[in-house]
Amino acid sequence: MESFTALPDARIGAAGACSRACLERGIEDLRWLGRVLRDLPYGRTADRADWGGVLASGRGTCSTKHAFLAATAAEQGTPVILTLGLYEMDEANTPGVGASLAAAGLASVPEAHCYVRYGGARIDVTRAGVVPVREIAFLEEEAIEPDQIGDYKVRWHQQRLRAWCRANDLTDWQRVWQVRERCIAALSPSP
Repeated sequence: MESFTALPDARIGAAGACSRACLERGIEDLRWLGRVLRDLPYGRTADRADWGGVLASGRGTCSTKHAFLAATAAEQGTPVILTLGLYEMDEANTPGVGASLAAAGLASVPEAHCYVRYGGARIDVTRAGVVPVREIAFLEEEAIEPDQIGDYKVRWHQQRLRAWCRANDLTDWQRVWQVRERCIAALSPSP
């Protein structure tokens, strides 16, 4: 089952900016929006915290796609919860990052990943074709607001990465952060 199918087929009315952006593109319900977001290419927008422009830019990351989905659901009064989770990213659970990790001599790096929850289910519209989010062993999870996907998420992630480095006797957390950035770049299609 595709993860977006766990979303409600709740109709979208013109209740806010995100909802109007959906309706302008013919997207009439939340499940349909989930499918549209899943089908958008993975890639950062000019501003990593600009979740409102995901449909207009035609691409997005786990943060921007799920923040847009949660904001649209909130405009409709549907309880979809934006969630930030931490897991150890490796080639097995995130195909495409193995070469970057191997080049740095690492088996994994801590990755902060956004998704939504609805009715007790984890729903992810960015991991199509890879290990489903319901099968990821998250080390930590936290409900957040869409406006927290920028600076807050980066600080949260870096704090946990520094702790992971200390626990694994790695002294240069900034080097590990750069490896993580190369992993994310490897997941994005070439322009």
